[in-house]
Amino acid sequence: MDGVCVKEEKDVLKREVMADTTVKEEPPVDLPVGCKRKLAMSRCETCGTEEAKYRCPRCMRYSCSLPCVKKHKAELTCNGVRDKTAYVSIQQFTEMNLLSDYRFLEDVARTADHISRDVFLKKPISNKHMYFMKNRARRQGINLKLLPTGFTKRKENSTFFDKRKQQFCWHVKLRFPQSHAEYTEKRVPDDKTIIEILKPYIDPEKSDPVIRQRLKAYIRSQSGVQILMKVEHMQQNLIRYYELDPHKSLLENLRNKVIIEYPTLHVVLRGSSNDMEVLHPVKSESTKNLGNEK
Repeated sequence: MDGVCVKEEKDVLKREVMADTTVKEEPPVDLPVGCKRKLAMSRCETCGTEEAKYRCPRCMRYSCSLPCVKKHKAELTCNGVRDKTAYVSIQQFTEMNLLSDYRFLEDVARTADHISRDVFLKKPISNKHMYFMKNRARRQGINLKLLPTGFTKRKENSTFFDKRKQQFCWHVKLRFPQSHAEYTEKRVPDDKTIIEILKPYIDPEKSDPVIRQRLKAYIRSQSGVQILMKVEHMQQNLIRYYELDPHKSLLENLRNKVIIEYPTLHVVLRGSSNDMEVLHPVKSESTKNLGNEK
């Protein structure tokens, strides 16, 4: 009998322990439709009428649709890219912030490794070659300035001096501000006129159809264009432009001017350059019909 009682007591204690350790399942709570997601509790901060579906990683504003996303980027000049170096207080620091910092450091290490393997940086152009380019330009009346290794313009520059022809072949950048377009011409001989350089872009018959469509404002213009080049080595916050003669060669237009790496030509519609102060404007009507000749 004593053995039976002890066994029954053990069974009772075992059932009590199991009852205490059993997790009671609570009935599921039906949340309102508007509270299922955190974003759903907020309205679109652009239109203010629709329910928010997106949150900008950069400025943390709520948006409901693609048009609202684009509108908020335009109004706030927001690029939509999360700022990886933004300050986060210790109270708000989470595991996600820690993971983000770790990935940011990985990206930095990857970039540093890529730069260390860059052939251009490991084998830069010798000072002897740079002095040769400057001296040749000086003989032609051009004050050529070359930037240190690593600068973007230094890396882009493809200008070289043709010893056989005794002339420069320039790297030329063309900017068309009225069409928000930019193109690059390489190996442009210095005896080529600016009109010849621009023909593949704004000539109604000889230009590329795709480029012609993008630069249609220039081709349809009845007032012609101006070719401007920024004056280098001016005082701080003082921007001036030279007006170049399109019927003269590139060499003639670059003489007695300072060129940093390569010339950048701004092709603007005549009458649209009021905010660009021009030094020594060209008096001839040489650009009047450029771009709309049939």
